Amino acid sequence: MKWMIWHHELVLRSDVRVSPDDRGYVFGDGIYEVFRVYDGRIFEPEAHFERLIRTAEGTKLTLPYDTASIQRRLEELLDREGVRDGTIYLQITRGEAPRAHPFPAGAEPNLMAYCKELARPSEAMSRGISAVTLDDIRWLRCDLKTLNLLPNVLAKQEAVERGADDAIWHRSGTVTECSASNVMMVKDGIVRTHPANHLILHGITRAVVLRLAKRLEVPVREEAFTLEELASADELFGTGTTIEVMPIVGVDGRPVGNGQPGPVTRKLQQAFEEEIAALRRR
Repeated sequence: MKWMIWHHELVLRSDVRVSPDDRGYVFGDGIYEVFRVYDGRIFEPEAHFERLIRTAEGTKLTLPYDTASIQRRLEELLDREGVRDGTIYLQITRGEAPRAHPFPAGAEPNLMAYCKELARPSEAMSRGISAVTLDDIRWLRCDLKTLNLLPNVLAKQEAVERGADDAIWHRSGTVTECSASNVMMVKDGIVRTHPANHLILHGITRAVVLRLAKRLEVPVREEAFTLEELASADELFGTGTTIEVMPIVGVDGRPVGNGQPGPVTRKLQQAFEEEIAALRRR
């Protein structure tokens, strides 16, 4: 990673300096997006920018540039770095100001972005991953994609320490989402996932998978399910920018269904694969 976007300009990464007064650094006062890149093309850019705008409005942060010009800059960055299959990380903070909790008058938002190669998790998607369940003790605006990710970091670390790949959160027994992705269960051929309200992030891949399920006539219910229902699920999978459609074959040391990726998950994986192929053909 040699190049970055800093204040809307392409610059060498080695030349970037972040002020200790940046509110993203001292308060986590900022927002972000992670875009998937396939064959040098951004996947679902409109949906990502719609969520960026919604998060900016929800945090009362003014975007420093319009989304069309931001997208052009991101595409220039991809071309300069030569990234074909990977991700773009975009972050906007409220800007630099002396440390004080109220919004600073006159501060200008800081934008930065970088990209990197990242292979698709083909092996993991083939065999599935394991997860543990944890109490969801985050704040109640999980629909805003902000920089305040310490709960997510701690959840992922606990999963690792318990020998698992990820964590599944629940609030008083009601399953919400994973540490950095959405979660869906399958029972009797019906896909269920928590409704997209303030308790979960409105995942871009989640939306794509729900769209694909409708196209395939796979029944979907956007309604919460419990830990007890999860324990009897036939299939379970996560959806996310970097994990795509990821089978979860074990939870808390117990197998999900027969402990193998199930037919509904496989069908949705194949449909998602076709979406990627269609993007590559454009």
